[in-house]
Amino acid sequence: MVHVIFKELKELARDGRFKIVIGIAFVLLIIATITGVNQYQKNNEQYLASVGKERSIWETQGAKNPHSAAHYGTYAFKPLFALSLFDYGVTKYTGNSIFLEAHSRNEASFSEASDQTSLARFGTLSINFVLIYLFPLIIILIGYNSYTKEIEHQTFRLLKSQGVHPVKLVLGKWFAVFIPIFGLTLIVFLLLGIVLSNVDGLAFFSWNNLLTLFVIYILYYLVITTLTVLISMRSKSSGMSLVSSLVVWILFSFILPKVAINFANENHPYPSKSEFNARIASDKKNGLDGHNPWNKAAKELEEKTLKEYGVDSISQLPFNYAGYRMQKGEEHEAKIYEKHYAILNDIAIQQNDIYKKLAFLSPFISVRFLSMDIANTSDNLHWKFTKAAELYRIKKQAFLNNDIKDNSKLGDWGYKMEAKKFKELPKFSFTPPTLSNILMESKENLMFLGLWLVLPFIVLIGASKKI
Repeated sequence: MVHVIFKELKELARDGRFKIVIGIAFVLLIIATITGVNQYQKNNEQYLASVGKERSIWETQGAKNPHSAAHYGTYAFKPLFALSLFDYGVTKYTGNSIFLEAHSRNEASFSEASDQTSLARFGTLSINFVLIYLFPLIIILIGYNSYTKEIEHQTFRLLKSQGVHPVKLVLGKWFAVFIPIFGLTLIVFLLLGIVLSNVDGLAFFSWNNLLTLFVIYILYYLVITTLTVLISMRSKSSGMSLVSSLVVWILFSFILPKVAINFANENHPYPSKSEFNARIASDKKNGLDGHNPWNKAAKELEEKTLKEYGVDSISQLPFNYAGYRMQKGEEHEAKIYEKHYAILNDIAIQQNDIYKKLAFLSPFISVRFLSMDIANTSDNLHWKFTKAAELYRIKKQAFLNNDIKDNSKLGDWGYKMEAKKFKELPKFSFTPPTLSNILMESKENLMFLGLWLVLPFIVLIGASKKI
């Protein structure tokens, strides 16, 4: 088996096509790394400047009525994660900031894609793009004729006559195809780790996450290696093997993922924007309005509060009832938003569940999900960010409404909160989930990738014994 490996690697080293392809791949990786680092540093500078400026505006707005400050609002910014340099995921399309104001839960805005030309929809060169699309092509280039060349050169019978065991032969071919791509991938991730370790202002960089990504891609390459050698074993000619391997690559990388996406969207469609807003408006109309003391829900709250404190009128309450009512109105509206956004989140989860379950059709799907999750650039991470921003908005509203409730008198609409108190509102912060939590949530993708790794390999070994 060792002789087979060295013989195959020696032939590969003499192949000029392999050297050209490797050269092209590394040029693309260098370009992707340089542009990625420059883009990250530029975006991170904008992020840090925006966070600092927005906080400064909030803290220096001067003495102001708290409810006016609530409508004045502030922004929550999504941090840039280190491994977004590796895999952009959906970050270019989901927006990076959310305006936090009274009575309204807003969508994330200012997506990077909105500032780009229509050519951006054709894709952006990234390190992940080279690794997930082009490296499998290198594997196919190395291994498509691993078996067929023995038949075409009439050396297969010679190998059999010399007593070469068929399983050792297939393992030798398999290792000879995999070793070069393993070495290339190892070099890429080591260089990437060194680059990331020396980029200024990099947020949430972890060698553990990078190592896990390396393992995920190596498992994917093992799957492609096994399938390539198996196709070569079952093909009648090198040309047929090459075409069959390329067809499998196209199916895995483009056709089946698109079919899975369309199937998920057809079965669990999102409501239209107008329909979604109409449902929220309907629930708001029938509920507690913090600004309207005369609607049914507001009168019920007033009666309940008077009974709870044992007084006859709101002027006898030990706090400003107007601030209390506005806070209860905010809490009611927050529950409405939570209800309807939970429905959207459930639809997203159902779509992703279908998409993940169809991963048995293509290992590419599992790897794509795992890569985005570990790099913190997935839609799942974006949902977590929007939820954290909404929780912060609710706390901000409570901070302002409670100041009215505790520090002003009923009917004193000219009340202003001291300027220095705005600094007491905690800053917004968002921390991504830990690697262990990500892997726990991705166990289905890991399972499918494991099945794609084991089952074709068993078939490969079994087929080699029948030769």
